[in-house]
Amino acid sequence: VKRMRTVVVGGGGHVGLPLALALADAGVPTAAYDINAAVVDLVSTGVMPFTEECAEPVLKRVLASGDFTITTDPSVVAGAEFVIVVIGTPIDEHQNPNPRAVIDAIEDLIPYLKAGQLLVMRSTVYPGVTRSVGEHVAKRVPGVSVVFCPERLAQGKAMTELHVLPQIVGADDDEAAARAEKLFMRLCPSVVRTTPEEAELAKLFTNAWRYIKFAAANQFFMMATDAGVDYENVRAAIAQDYPRASDIPGAGFAAGPCLLKDTLQLAAFEDNQFALGNASMTVNEGLPLYLVRRMQNTFDLENLTVGILGMAFKAETDDNRSSLAYKLRRILEFKSGDVIATDPFVNDDRLVSLEQVLSNADVLVIGAPHAAYRDIEIKQPVIDIWNLRNSGVLI
Repeated sequence: VKRMRTVVVGGGGHVGLPLALALADAGVPTAAYDINAAVVDLVSTGVMPFTEECAEPVLKRVLASGDFTITTDPSVVAGAEFVIVVIGTPIDEHQNPNPRAVIDAIEDLIPYLKAGQLLVMRSTVYPGVTRSVGEHVAKRVPGVSVVFCPERLAQGKAMTELHVLPQIVGADDDEAAARAEKLFMRLCPSVVRTTPEEAELAKLFTNAWRYIKFAAANQFFMMATDAGVDYENVRAAIAQDYPRASDIPGAGFAAGPCLLKDTLQLAAFEDNQFALGNASMTVNEGLPLYLVRRMQNTFDLENLTVGILGMAFKAETDDNRSSLAYKLRRILEFKSGDVIATDPFVNDDRLVSLEQVLSNADVLVIGAPHAAYRDIEIKQPVIDIWNLRNSGVLI
């Protein structure tokens, strides 16, 4: 059986590295290409640069087997049958997507592409970008096929979910789709075939749907809290033995590198007429402001030190990208006497130890619901919007 050769461009990041490791572990010789030399050096020694469950043993195993390498040399792309590009559509400082950024990144690969390769777009892209990339590459390197196979994995769970979730393959060409299916079936149980545009919207709709659901929960939380009612008690009453409402989320910061960004992409795609998305952004991004306003009504905030427990964007991860805990901290720096923060996973020079926060803070806010905060002894009032400690919100 012919062993396929794959290169993952952007292979040192949260999306690319787990995929590269999983492919290598499945017997597909795989190289990760990344421009971050520090990450490449770290991974080369068998150390993961971020938290990813079950990944480090796999990394050590595939390094030892020789089925995985990582490099800063882009020429590695030239030897690949499959080139998986983990470069998504970024959002600029004005919250607008830049569809051209992906094509510009692909342009850097042009000297190393060759006829017969399959170029697999993996990260979220603005609708129409896959087709634009295909047209651009066809002019520069005829014979390279382009497909879109979106990543839909939970942060930190990639090494499990790569093997249990179906893979969407967006392609116009049946031969290119079959090649992509053959590659991903080394990992996943099934493949769902779509057009490139259907796959692009499937990815964006998935994240926007989650964002909208979280916004509904956060709006309900604010309504209940303002009425002096415990939202969690309401949610429990709704969901108990009632399947049609069993998926109603708890309150919490809806953040991270994807949900807001992809909702913004859909809003731009819809000429800013994405009413549900726009409303959801107002609710979710406004939650830190709401909490501080409620704290001002409850406490003598300007004379108190506030401690934030957890700065990651979600529980049990070191990823603080787009975390609303940082927005909360910025607001509290203006509204409170002082603010200090801690996190057992996040690497941030401004963070202090948990002991320092517990000793010096007058009131606490759980910024990320890490399990470590569930049962620790706390003497101060705790603002727990996540209901991590089952003790109410206290605002």
